[in-house]
Amino acid sequence: MYNTTDVNPLDHVEDVLHNNNWVFSRLNNDQLTVDVIGAACGYRLLFVWSEKLNAMQLYCQYDFEIHETNKNSVSDILMKLNESLWMGHFELTKSTNHPCYRQTCLLRGYGNQGEEYIEDLVDISLALCEKSFAVFKLLSSDTPPSAEALSLAMMDTAGES
Repeated sequence: MYNTTDVNPLDHVEDVLHNNNWVFSRLNNDQLTVDVIGAACGYRLLFVWSEKLNAMQLYCQYDFEIHETNKNSVSDILMKLNESLWMGHFELTKSTNHPCYRQTCLLRGYGNQGEEYIEDLVDISLALCEKSFAVFKLLSSDTPPSAEALSLAMMDTAGES
């Protein structure tokens, strides 16, 4: 594949993060990371740009780990969560045991679409992580959650408490 994008999308990511007053770190020309505080917990966002593929990956990692006692049940729960997603997927980072939401965006012809595109990607990722927080928080405990507790945590809810 050949790059048809004249703009590095991470430059637009920087603009969005700056507009939110989030302190970020540009690791190199192809990677950027930022820690943000959501309503439920903190998240580490990692943006990885591949010029060769004209694609950007966005990782949104929770700031806590899945407890060892619950690792065996994670794959079934991830499957259930991922079935309802339109884009991206949840996974467990093997090296750290941190739950993570990840999506890859193809950006061929992206050009100068601007900050709105990046804002939507960040907003969707954080919203999905917030929605699934209760499930992963249950799995971070050293006590295996009951099937009923997991079922309740995975339910769609209306409103906020």
